[in-house]
Amino acid sequence: MNRTHLVTSLILAGSSLLAGCGNVPLTGSGDLANGAALQHDTETAQVAFSTGDSDSNASARYEVQATTGTTSPAIAWVTSRAVAAGVTYHTYTSAAARSPVSYHVYRPSAYTQFPTRRFPVLYWLHGSDSVVQGIPQVASFFDAAIRSGKIPPMLIVFPNGLAHGQYVNSKDGKQPIETMITRELLPLVDRSFRTIATRQGRIVEGFSMGGYGAARLGFRYPDLFGAVSMDAAGTLDLDFSGPRATANPEERDEILRTAYGNDMAYYRACSPITITALNAAALRGKQRVRQVVGDRDFVLSQNVAFHGHLDRLGIRHEFRTIAGVDHNCAKLLGGIGDANWTFYRDATR
Repeated sequence: MNRTHLVTSLILAGSSLLAGCGNVPLTGSGDLANGAALQHDTETAQVAFSTGDSDSNASARYEVQATTGTTSPAIAWVTSRAVAAGVTYHTYTSAAARSPVSYHVYRPSAYTQFPTRRFPVLYWLHGSDSVVQGIPQVASFFDAAIRSGKIPPMLIVFPNGLAHGQYVNSKDGKQPIETMITRELLPLVDRSFRTIATRQGRIVEGFSMGGYGAARLGFRYPDLFGAVSMDAAGTLDLDFSGPRATANPEERDEILRTAYGNDMAYYRACSPITITALNAAALRGKQRVRQVVGDRDFVLSQNVAFHGHLDRLGIRHEFRTIAGVDHNCAKLLGGIGDANWTFYRDATR
């Protein structure tokens, strides 16, 4: 069955499967808006660092620590602390996960200099096996652009999407990452920091698995995010048979089991391909959308196909291929040059 027939079948079947990829019921006492307790642990440091920037680089500069308590200890909801200038580390109690969950926040110097000012927020979604490894480099990259006036000051939130969480609510309910970000973390950040708490004040962006997540959450929740950037997005196919999946069958099997319950119908329902097809009318002209990929990247063909899919749906977007770049986040964004910053300036107007 080809891509068009699969998407058409899902549309004809209605949105019941897609609804399963959405928010899960929350347990625990109290209203969500007031119930998630932020535990401030906000030591900020300025240090030199060296970290890999490839999504495939799973070097153990930061060791992920498993959560202990009432939830499964195998799920690493609490990570180690990433150390970078302007970056603070936080945990909150997630009603959806029934566990403490960690996240990081970058704040520009203007946040302290202008104590009454509100700031836009970029939600940066990490790639697979890179939960905290890339945070210092991403924060430094944007901090330099802010200091040089290329983009306006903004907060950057780094959620914990787990090593292979796919930014979905897992079918078995054990990894409710979509709910945690959209219904818990986002309102928590708006309560805890001086944000522009509207869709016009939020961007969602990510690399590789994070690009897939940015597409999923951005296109599923256009009322929450005014701009979406997919950077070398992975898993943009309906049969989970891309180059990385084919080359790493054990990893593919693990992701299919833990995130999608070994259910290909659920996998397809969670796909950005399906989400955009079902939500196209609400997406047309509503968001600023960018898709960028290197011309030597193994996800190139899937990204080109998704670009064509968005075109056919009439969803306006910017599509760029960067010459000489493989699956490497720093090279990808750096390869765009100063034109990269136009996206953020336009998204925060």
